[in-house]
Amino acid sequence: QVQLVESGGGLVQAGGSLRLSCTASGRAFSRVSMGWFRQAPGLEREFVAAINWSGGILYGESVKGRFTISRGDARNTVYLQMNNLKPEDTAVYFCVAHLGGLGRSTAEYDYWGQGTQVTVSS
Repeated sequence: QVQLVESGGGLVQAGGSLRLSCTASGRAFSRVSMGWFRQAPGLEREFVAAINWSGGILYGESVKGRFTISRGDARNTVYLQMNNLKPEDTAVYFCVAHLGGLGRSTAEYDYWGQGTQVTVSS
């Protein structure tokens, strides 16, 4: 079993920055891909970014050029640096993980955190 715990959400003005962190526990993480999805009220979960064990990265189209995903040296922590935030980035952000390569679909990820709220005011 894998547990994912997110932190770093909060309230920020448009144009500001936030950094989300997610720490995983429960198994070895040498071959696990980790990433982030988000869900705004009334909308489906949206892929944000993912990173695999060798540093390969995918981004959702709406965050390219503004968000950066990275992984800690211990490989069980993933970060999401969010710059130039917009009101439409307001959502609950979920950390995800799975054994395998990069993917954009919710169905590919076996493990989900509880989520952290990000609110961007205009």
